[in-house]
Amino acid sequence: MAKETNSLAHTKWMCKYHIVFTPKYRRKIIYNQYKEDLRDILKQLCNYKGVEILEGHLMPDHVHMLVSVPPKLSVAGFMGYLKGKSALMMFDRHANLKYKFGNRHFWSEGYYVSTVCCGQAFL
Repeated sequence: MAKETNSLAHTKWMCKYHIVFTPKYRRKIIYNQYKEDLRDILKQLCNYKGVEILEGHLMPDHVHMLVSVPPKLSVAGFMGYLKGKSALMMFDRHANLKYKFGNRHFWSEGYYVSTVCCGQAFL
């Protein structure tokens, strides 16, 4: 499905974004037991919003995701949702994280986003 256009009621679309975001203070927290839980949480939240994860890499101190976001969602709105809900879900699953990350701030502010060229001609 990576090269196919998606469709809504009256729209054909292919909106792919490369997104990178980091934990607060760029701590090397994404490994061992946290890695699997974080992967499951990100998949679940993307599924709720209809966002397809085309590729993803959980590095020790940052996350890379290649996602296909429907045009009815803004990237900024989606990232606010993804980072906010995933932080709450991580703190619920791992109560010991609150000692490393005060005030339930798991992710650092901001993120990197870039559009991805599909290389297809117009139909």
